[in-house]
Amino acid sequence: MGRLLSRMTAPGALAQVRHVRPVRPGAARGLVARVYEQVERDFGMLAPPVALHSPAPRALAACWLVLRESLLAAGAAGRVAGELVAREVSAGNACPYCVDVHGATLRALTPADPGLRPLAAWARASAAPGAGGPPVTGAAAVELVAVAVTFQYLNRMVNVFLGDSPLPPELPGAARGPALRVFGALMRPAARRPAAPGGSLGLLPGAPLPDDLAWAGGVPRLGEAFARAAAAIEEGGARRLPVPVRELVAERVSGWDGVPPGPGSGWAGQAAAALPPAQRPAARLALLTALASHQVDARTVGEFRAATPGPAALADADAALVEAASWAAMTAARRTGVWSGLPATPLPTASTAD
Repeated sequence: MGRLLSRMTAPGALAQVRHVRPVRPGAARGLVARVYEQVERDFGMLAPPVALHSPAPRALAACWLVLRESLLAAGAAGRVAGELVAREVSAGNACPYCVDVHGATLRALTPADPGLRPLAAWARASAAPGAGGPPVTGAAAVELVAVAVTFQYLNRMVNVFLGDSPLPPELPGAARGPALRVFGALMRPAARRPAAPGGSLGLLPGAPLPDDLAWAGGVPRLGEAFARAAAAIEEGGARRLPVPVRELVAERVSGWDGVPPGPGSGWAGQAAAALPPAQRPAARLALLTALASHQVDARTVGEFRAATPGPAALADADAALVEAASWAAMTAARRTGVWSGLPATPLPTASTAD
């Protein structure tokens, strides 16, 4: 039933993706097809925030690994707490699309629970150096930080590549509430069926866990997921963004206080001004995606495309854009995980090879 629903709704949902052309389900092959199969089975539909990555198959798999293993896989924290964190992180990042999706799913799973208010407050404030960890301990804390970091990543990608809501833009305002309730009801069966932990890890090869993600090693499947995803995304970033651009973004993120720069996007142009002219469009795209993703517009994307060398084929140009944005989004998301203050737990050496 879930796969049928996904195939019926995919054309309209994927039409909302902007700047790139996602792979349609019927045209998916290889790694993209394997990811799509898992998304439809475990999430209940082919979610556009995941599918927008499909021009870059390894970035697609990386996104799915961290989303599935943090939010969907059975664990100590539970799906309700995970959905609450997803919604509140998204609200803090001004990502109305993800607020709608995960708010609707949360309402379909449970009535409002005042006991979850401390967790909601932490999640809303988690993108700040002083936020610390969630008000739980042990594996549940690691899982909820993983959800928060995942949505720090996804919110940025959604702000760049999707609109403000999963609902059709022509839907009248009065119909939005009922439509979101229907959406939540459709998502409920999959949300109540926890995915088997670790089921996505085989999509990407093993990799060492970076120091700034060592908190994820406290739950081995999460350490594996973030290690493999980080390696794939770093590979894409190195392919699409020159070293000086990545160094500039890393420097700005290291001094970031969790607050989007602004007002306006002129700060990104000023930060990129010291780079060679050919590298400035990539720097602007990466800086904006990392620190103020809502400021990425069609001009930013167009200038990046015009300045990015590589094959003229549209598919490769789409892959370049996804990989560059993915690297920038994950660079910022990884920083917020460090702020949680969770202890570092290295993975066993065997995790680097499959």
